[in-house]
Amino acid sequence: MKKTFLASLLIIALAITTTTNAQVGIGISTADINPSAQLDVSSTTKGFLPPRMTTSQRDSIITPATGLVIFNTTTNSLEYKSTTEWVSLRTTTPNTADIILPNVLICTQQWMENNLDVTTYRNGDPIPYVTDATEWASLTTGAWCYYNNDPANGTLYGKLYNWHAVNDPRGLAPMGWHVPTDAEWTTLTSNLGGTSIAGGRMKLAGTTFWTSPNTGATNSSGFTGLAGGYRNYDGAFYDIGIDGHFWSSNGNINEAKSRLLSYNRSWLRIVSAESGIGYSVRCIKD
Repeated sequence: MKKTFLASLLIIALAITTTTNAQVGIGISTADINPSAQLDVSSTTKGFLPPRMTTSQRDSIITPATGLVIFNTTTNSLEYKSTTEWVSLRTTTPNTADIILPNVLICTQQWMENNLDVTTYRNGDPIPYVTDATEWASLTTGAWCYYNNDPANGTLYGKLYNWHAVNDPRGLAPMGWHVPTDAEWTTLTSNLGGTSIAGGRMKLAGTTFWTSPNTGATNSSGFTGLAGGYRNYDGAFYDIGIDGHFWSSNGNINEAKSRLLSYNRSWLRIVSAESGIGYSVRCIKD
């Protein structure tokens, strides 16, 4: 990062020493600068190095400009900011080795330790980022959003996806992972002692990220469940800090199975929800 910063200072210094409309060249003579370029860099031994950051760090950028370019170290991909979302320039399907995700082994199941936070399907196609409530309410295809359309919430809680994104044949989960089936959620529940107490063993303890009293929360499983709230089918947002909702892969166009963690219960509850609702996604290893 220091080299990138020094290079930026060099570019600024060169620009200041020229006229306002002058072009800038690095490693190239003024006469050879391409007339269509404001900055022309020439080298056969070195490349251009953009800022490198994780997905969470990227999402913390305040009001990123359209056209902003970064290298995402979470997805191992060069990305640019379109008018609505971050778009990966990756053209090949990532393999498991490319993405190292925090995970936890609960009995025989290996779960992601964080909620899903991707902007593309497994094949690299972008998932639409939809903020407008009316547009969200009319969706019949996959989409995501931040709770309350605030990227700061994405840093902690990940993204909210409608079930159309979960069900998309291009695959919502990264390579090597999948959205858990209803049966896999049931297995997790059984491994943690049954419906009435499993939720407490999954919830992050304390009241920093959960509304008091956060009943039964111990996180003894390591699942680190958070109350990310949800986006209703009409586009309204509800219950951050109160409830955590997680999709399963089982369902249809009308409704799908999910699981619910709550601030005042220790259970892990089965809920059937409309496919247009936005819930968190927690993936399980293939």
